[in-house]
Amino acid sequence: TRFREVLSFSLTAAQERVIREIVLDMSQATAMNRLLQGDVGSGKTVVALLTMLLAIDNGFQTFMMAPTEILATQHYEGLKELLADMGVSIRLLTGSTKTAERNEIHEGLENGSLDIIVGTHALIEDKVQFRNLGYVVVDEQHRFGVAQRSKLWAKGTQGVPHVLVMTATPIPRTLAMTLYGDLDISVIDELPPGRKPITTSHRYDSARLKVFGFIEQEIKKGRQVYIVYPLIQESEKMDYKDLMDGYESLSRQFPKPKYQLSIVHGQMKPEDKDFEMQRFVKGETQIMVATTVIEVGVNVPNASVMVIESAERFGLSQLHQLRGRVGRGAEQSYCILMTGNKLSNDARLRMQTMVGTNDGFEIAE
Repeated sequence: TRFREVLSFSLTAAQERVIREIVLDMSQATAMNRLLQGDVGSGKTVVALLTMLLAIDNGFQTFMMAPTEILATQHYEGLKELLADMGVSIRLLTGSTKTAERNEIHEGLENGSLDIIVGTHALIEDKVQFRNLGYVVVDEQHRFGVAQRSKLWAKGTQGVPHVLVMTATPIPRTLAMTLYGDLDISVIDELPPGRKPITTSHRYDSARLKVFGFIEQEIKKGRQVYIVYPLIQESEKMDYKDLMDGYESLSRQFPKPKYQLSIVHGQMKPEDKDFEMQRFVKGETQIMVATTVIEVGVNVPNASVMVIESAERFGLSQLHQLRGRVGRGAEQSYCILMTGNKLSNDARLRMQTMVGTNDGFEIAE
C-alpha cells in the first residue's frame, strides 16, 4: 500500500507473512476473526495499521480499541505520527472526551468522513454508529469479553466487520485453540533488527544497595526506571504497606530535587494515575514506583531498567509482560528480579527461566 513508502524502516519477514495471512482473510466472503500474537516489541501495531489502511482504501471505516485510556491515547499518538501527510482522518474517543468533541466524532462516524477511530470500551456504547465499519482491531483480548465482542459486531451496518485481536501474552498453541477456538492464529516470532535483547538478572535482597547504585548510573545516563511491587488480593493490606515502605525508602535513597519519583497503584483515582503515568511518559520523573497496573502496553522508549520486587510472587507470564515494558528504545535494557533468600524450587526455576530466555513463546510452553 501507499503507506509502505513513508515507512522509515523495513518490515521483518514475520510481519510480511502475517500481513499476507490477514490480507488473504480479508478478501474472503466471510468475516475474518484472527488472533495476532507477537511478543512485546515485535511490531504488531504496524501490521494492524497497514491492514487498516487496506480496509480504508476499499472504502471502509476502521476502529482500534484498547483496554485503557492511556493505551488508547498512546495508540492514537503513534498512529497519528505514522499517518502524517497521508490524508487519512483519525480521532480519539475515550470516556473523558468532552461532549462537543464527542458529538463531532459521532457525526464523522455516521456520515463516513472519519476513517480511523481509536478508543476504549466507551466506543461500544450503543450511541456510536458507523456509516461503514469494515475492520476492527482489538488490543489485549484477555480484558475484552465475549459479550463486548457481540456488541461490537452489531456496529457494522454493512454486515459483520473483520476482527483482528492483538495480544502480547504468548499463549501456547493448544491453549489458544481452547480459549479462542473461533479465531485463526497469526504469530510474529521475530523482533525488529537493532533491538538489543534485555539483560535479565536475579538478585537477592541483600544486594539491594548494589542495585540502587546501578539505578543511579542509569539515571545519570539519562534513562528512566520502573520499580514494581506485587499486589495480590489475599494480602492486599500487607502489599500496600510494602509498596508505601518501598516508596519511602526510595525517596530517601533518591532525594528531591535531584530525582523525581512517580507512584501508581490501584487505590488511586484514575485521573491521578493518568497524571503520574503521563509525567513518567514525558520524562519529568526518572523513577516509576508501581504495582502491576503497568503491565499492559505503556510505551516509554527511554525506560531502560525494570526492577521487580518480590519477584518470586509473580507468575512467569506476568514477569515476562513486565520485562517487556523496557527494551523499547535503542539502548541496552535491564530487568532485575529481586527476591528474598529463601525460595521454593518452583520460584527458583521461574527465576532461572527468566534469566535464561527472552522468548515469550518458550516461556509459555
